[in-house]
Amino acid sequence: MSDPSNTCIEFDNVVSGYKDFMILNNLSLKVRRGAITLLMGPNGAGKSTVLKTLFGLLKPRQGRVLLNGQDISGASQKDLLAKGIAFVPQGRNLFGQLSVFENLELGGITLGMKTTHARIPEVLDFFPRVKERLHSRAASLSGGEQKQLEIGRALLLRPKVLLIDEPSIGLSPLVVQDVFKLLQRLAAQGTTVLMVEQNVKSALKYSHDAIALESGRLVLHK
Repeated sequence: MSDPSNTCIEFDNVVSGYKDFMILNNLSLKVRRGAITLLMGPNGAGKSTVLKTLFGLLKPRQGRVLLNGQDISGASQKDLLAKGIAFVPQGRNLFGQLSVFENLELGGITLGMKTTHARIPEVLDFFPRVKERLHSRAASLSGGEQKQLEIGRALLLRPKVLLIDEPSIGLSPLVVQDVFKLLQRLAAQGTTVLMVEQNVKSALKYSHDAIALESGRLVLHK
C-alpha cells in the first residue's frame, strides 16, 4: 500500500453518517487498484456507510474521498457513474414485473439505447443462466439469478470500480461461489472491487486485501 500510484480509492479523515448520527469517525483507508478488497466488521461498524459515502448517497461532513488522487467528495451519482463507479446495493433492486432484457436496458439508461444494446450480449456472456431467461419477468428468476442480473446491470457501464454490498444474502453456497468467482474475473481484467460481506470466511478466499472497521474507524488492514 506504500505505492500511491497503485491506490484507487482513498478516504482521508472522513466523517460521514445520517443527519446528526455520525457512523464514520475520521476514517482513513486506501483501496488498491485492480484488487478485491473486503470490508468487514460487526454490525454498525460503518461498512455500508463507506460504500454509500463513496457512491454519493451520503455526503462527507469532513475529510476527503479520493478516486485516483482526485477529490470526489460530495460528487453526484451521475458524475460518479461517468467516472466509472458502479454500486450493487444490498437486497433485491430489480423491476420484478419487467423482463430481464428490460431491466438491463434500464441499467444502461445513461449510455443511450444504441450503446446499451451493443453491450448487453457481452454482459450476458458472464451469466449463461440469466441469458436463457432473457425474456422472463425478473421476479420469476431465482435469488441467485436475480443477484447476477443486478451485477450484470452494473457491468453494462464497464465500471472501473465496482461497489457491492452483501452479495451472498439469500443465496446458496454454490451460487455465492459463482458470484465471488465472477468478481475475481473482473478484478483480473482490472476492475477494482470493494465488497461488504458478512460471510467473511468464504469472502476472504477470494479477496486480495481485507479492511476491518470498528465504530467507524479502521482497526486492521492486511
